[in-house]
Amino acid sequence: MGNGLFDSPLRSPRGDRPSPGDADDYRSLSGAAIAAAAVALISPVALFGWSLLAVPAIGGVLATVALREIARRPEALTGRPLASASLIVSTLVLVTSVTVHAREYTMELPEGFERLSYASLQPAEGESAAHVPEAARGFDGRRVLLKGYMYPGKQQAGITQFLLVRDQGDCCFGGNPKITDRVLVQLDDPSHPAGIEFTPRLTKVAGRFRVEAVGSSELAGGVLYHIDDAFIR
Repeated sequence: MGNGLFDSPLRSPRGDRPSPGDADDYRSLSGAAIAAAAVALISPVALFGWSLLAVPAIGGVLATVALREIARRPEALTGRPLASASLIVSTLVLVTSVTVHAREYTMELPEGFERLSYASLQPAEGESAAHVPEAARGFDGRRVLLKGYMYPGKQQAGITQFLLVRDQGDCCFGGNPKITDRVLVQLDDPSHPAGIEFTPRLTKVAGRFRVEAVGSSELAGGVLYHIDDAFIR
């Protein structure tokens, strides 16, 4: 006889339902773990400057947040290996970068020289913009190390004299830096007898500091500060 309408075996009413073991397949990958991994990938930029140490630090924070979220909601979130790897990478990069920068900071100052910052060259509030503060006069005649940026001029190579300014906003976008943010550098560097090439990167200059108001063909307003017999670190 042919099979009747009801001769085929009935399917279990639970046949189409996911088994309890399938629940893990529906967990979401932690967004914080994804963000931590992305930041960890770019964290080596911290090797290029102190301010960039924030990148691996943020990566470590995001990875920690991800691990805590996953531990608190294991039934809903996954991504523990990704977060753990991101935390390890960010931590290693942070520690390595701090070590590199600290060593560089220690080694960059020549023996017998003092650190000078642009903050010491600024007049107090209410004083004339061209006023030379006592802090700056205190460095007059002393050997110093100053960090800044080369102000771009017409000459791009064989440079033996240039203006060192406080920040890239002044030197790279056509601004006219304040007179107290300008230092006229005169090189006498045996390692660069033919002069140096222009660079937009941070430049470390060591030499003898001098306070003297003179005119300058490079900038309207002249300069107050000089570094003579200078060499590049």
